[in-house]
Amino acid sequence: MLRDAAARACLDIIVDSVGTADYHVNDPPDPRAIATARAHGVDISGALGRRLADEDFHTFTHIFALDKANMAGIKARAPRHATASLSLVLDAVAGSRGESVDDPYYGDEAGFEECWQSLRPAIDAMVVEFANKGVDARF
Repeated sequence: MLRDAAARACLDIIVDSVGTADYHVNDPPDPRAIATARAHGVDISGALGRRLADEDFHTFTHIFALDKANMAGIKARAPRHATASLSLVLDAVAGSRGESVDDPYYGDEAGFEECWQSLRPAIDAMVVEFANKGVDARF
């Protein structure tokens, strides 16, 4: 979603998606996620799961988590001299700092659409912040 929004805004940024555990390494996204993204004109069908790696804390300027539990896991894994800025996705939305995105995995297809809609304001805000401040963007 962020990759697509950044491309539409002509932002030259690298976006990757990883997990904090190795449950779905080398697996494609959940079919419900693929269908939801496709319904919004975004193709994620070729993505393969990978686990957050130590080098990600230096390769990327920002690492976002969808919820507090994953953020705790990310912080626990962060190398001592990590340079990436860590924040929750919804921290990008005024009035939503510290809030988690509901995980749709254990629900039905409708939960994936709800998740997409809850992310839209954050993604839009991130694009504006990255466009204005580049790697110095703060969330």
